Amino acid sequence: MSRHILIIEAHPGGHDGHLCGAFADSYAAGAAEAGFLLRRLDISLLDFPLLRSREAFENGPIPESLIPASEAIQWAEHIVFVFPLWLGTMPALLKAFLEQVFRPGIAFQYGESGIAKKLLRGCTARIIVTMGMPVPIYRFCFGAHGTNALRRGILNFAGIRPVRQTFFGMIDQAGPERRKEWLGKVEMLGHHGK
Repeated sequence: MSRHILIIEAHPGGHDGHLCGAFADSYAAGAAEAGFLLRRLDISLLDFPLLRSREAFENGPIPESLIPASEAIQWAEHIVFVFPLWLGTMPALLKAFLEQVFRPGIAFQYGESGIAKKLLRGCTARIIVTMGMPVPIYRFCFGAHGTNALRRGILNFAGIRPVRQTFFGMIDQAGPERRKEWLGKVEMLGHHGK
């Protein structure tokens, strides 16, 4: 049986003209070549409201526009997030999306003891991030705080693990050969379903 892979492209500016879009395409090409079953989401194309209360988060309906996305998340055995680093973390659009789709009954379920049951246990993830700064600065000086909040917080809370990270820094200074090398690396990640 083929592994189910969901690619979530989370550049707020959309797919075209961004390195994130090229990475999503490369990962998809490698995964398709390996025979994995793929679904893709470009969250810049989705129209949904911001959550504004705990009541809405816990008991409100998922917006109709996000029902296919929530179904894809439950279908997936491996989720790949591709986004640019903005102010040290994920873009607000991705956070708003996750607040809508990682809800009780989908990503977790509150238990009577107060401990949440992780409903996405068994799923793994890869976070692919582009940034303007050097990767070592983000990792060691800033502690990769923004992506760690996604990895250790949101995804782990739902049971998604392990979550691996791949960072690409100084992207504006990277020439065509360097970008080609990066795209090849991401395609190999897709080929191995990692």
